[in-house]
Amino acid sequence: MRDLLLIALYALLGAGAAGLLGAAALRLLRRRSVAVSLAIVAAVAVSAMLAGTLTVAWAMFLSSHDLAVVTMVVATAAAVSMATALLLGRQVVRRCRELAAAARAFGEQGSFAAPVIPAPAELTALSRELALTSERLAASRERERALEASRRELVAWISHDLRTPLAGLRAMSEALEDGMAADPARYHRQIRTEVDRLNSMVGDLFELSRIHAGALSLTLTRMSLHDLVGDALAGTDALAREHGVRLVGEGVASLPVEVDGKEMTRVLSNLLVNAIRHTPADGTVAIAAERRAESVVLSVTDACGGIPEEDLPRVFDTGWRGTPARTPPSGAGLGLAIVRGIVEAHAGHADVRNVSGGCRFELTLPAAMGTP
Repeated sequence: MRDLLLIALYALLGAGAAGLLGAAALRLLRRRSVAVSLAIVAAVAVSAMLAGTLTVAWAMFLSSHDLAVVTMVVATAAAVSMATALLLGRQVVRRCRELAAAARAFGEQGSFAAPVIPAPAELTALSRELALTSERLAASRERERALEASRRELVAWISHDLRTPLAGLRAMSEALEDGMAADPARYHRQIRTEVDRLNSMVGDLFELSRIHAGALSLTLTRMSLHDLVGDALAGTDALAREHGVRLVGEGVASLPVEVDGKEMTRVLSNLLVNAIRHTPADGTVAIAAERRAESVVLSVTDACGGIPEEDLPRVFDTGWRGTPARTPPSGAGLGLAIVRGIVEAHAGHADVRNVSGGCRFELTLPAAMGTP
């Protein structure tokens, strides 16, 4: 038993010394390539085995012939092991270089193509993560391009819509200044109308900028949908009568919700005004509410004739106007984008779909528990 312990001790000392030297070399050369690191690891493993075996042989064998035989056998095995380790390590280095080349192309071209040669699990996992990152960056770039195109369209439309009332205001003010206005009172009323129109557009732009900046501050209060819908209907009743459109509230019960009353009234008003303007005379705009599981769904249905299917995904985009028939003369395409932003700020979502004779906008909001 004592001899075995001595053999183990000598082997431990020899292998440990080789391991410490290898660790020091690996630390000194840690900034070199993977090939150098793999070579050091292989050399440490072989040297530790060689040192341990030779130490035990030197300490325990008395015959010089036996010591020479053992040394030759161990040295030959070490050389073969070292050559094999380096040869196999070249495959790992090759895969690392291919992955580095693919990552370099990813940085230059923006797309990542994973190497086709099988690689160790760690390199395969890294390649998979880089591929997923490439897909996410591609989707992000696509969203950025879509947003940039939307911003350009919005700037162009806003510029056009601002020039029209400003040109009218300038012409009317010059006519009043020169005393050429036959009916100054009518000019004053028209100026007031154009100023209100400009104020509405600026207000929409400010609201949309707050939504996009995440600066929309909500004051949530518990209220009934019946009261919320009633206020929105009262605010748009005059416009509906002017266009000859009937407003109908269908089954709007006293469902409790926790919302910002001012912002949600704006949402419903935007939807109702949009529906009234796109519904022909003698048509009907209906607003309804229902409970679905843990949510409350508000819907506004018009008689516009429907929206082309290819346009449905863009309805709530900033600056979207659709066909000329759906574009009000003073619209800048901000109303529905504001609707979506406010509803999402309430942890809800807005949808639109075509129904018989028109389209239906649905707002899904979290329902409050209990009764208002």
